[in-house]
Amino acid sequence: MNRKPAPSRTPPSCLTSDRLQQRPENARVCVAGLVILRQRPGTARGVIFITLEDETGVVNVIVWRNIYEAYRRAVISGRLLRITGRLQRSHSVTHVIAETIEDISGMLDLLLVPQGRSKDPAFAPLAKIH
Repeated sequence: MNRKPAPSRTPPSCLTSDRLQQRPENARVCVAGLVILRQRPGTARGVIFITLEDETGVVNVIVWRNIYEAYRRAVISGRLLRITGRLQRSHSVTHVIAETIEDISGMLDLLLVPQGRSKDPAFAPLAKIH
């Protein structure tokens, strides 16, 4: 029987969006978050803009055409992405210029896994409907 491997329970080591300002321009960083926006304007010559959201805010990501081609599937279908790249600041806006993109959407399934809190009423299983 072919079974899909269980996703890692270890969250990726990444900076949260609120800590990006602490890093210098052109620093190599890793960020992760839910994809809340993908844009591919016709005037952008193949550049894609992605906005990720984490627990502290949003991260703007620029994906150049060659990176998009290398990580096309993750860019198109990923719901939760881990992106490594370089920080760029322009007019008080911080962007991450993507170098690698990893689809870690499988980690979203971990939100449904009981984690030893069954005695806490907030995490009690739902009653079955007959």
